Amino acid sequence: MIESLLNKAILLKFIKFGVVGFSGMIVDFGVTFICKEKLKIQKYVSNALGFTIAATTNWLLNRIWTFSSNNPQILGEYARFFGVSLIGLGINTLILWLLTDKIKWNFYISKVGAIGITTIWNFLANNYFTFA
Repeated sequence: MIESLLNKAILLKFIKFGVVGFSGMIVDFGVTFICKEKLKIQKYVSNALGFTIAATTNWLLNRIWTFSSNNPQILGEYARFFGVSLIGLGINTLILWLLTDKIKWNFYISKVGAIGITTIWNFLANNYFTFA
């Protein structure tokens, strides 16, 4: 019974995390597109800017909604979240590089794949470290 409730609670958190992540993906893609296509900033720098801005909005939404954090150490929590996100950025960029430069996939299709894999890392690290 307790195990079943824990599984449901984790699943609900993951769903919420996914919804927040989807909103972050829109922010990420929007910022990346504007930086890369309109401002002509190098694609990996544009990717990092999009990812960083999305990580910040995701922290706020996850703090309030997904994990219902009441941690008064807001800066420490944000630092942990951002640290997890930076590791996620490394994973994201590595996958993006492999798919675009080595396998020669389209940049934005590759970005979707990179985001999918990075989401798993981000959820587990944030659930068991940032918001534990």
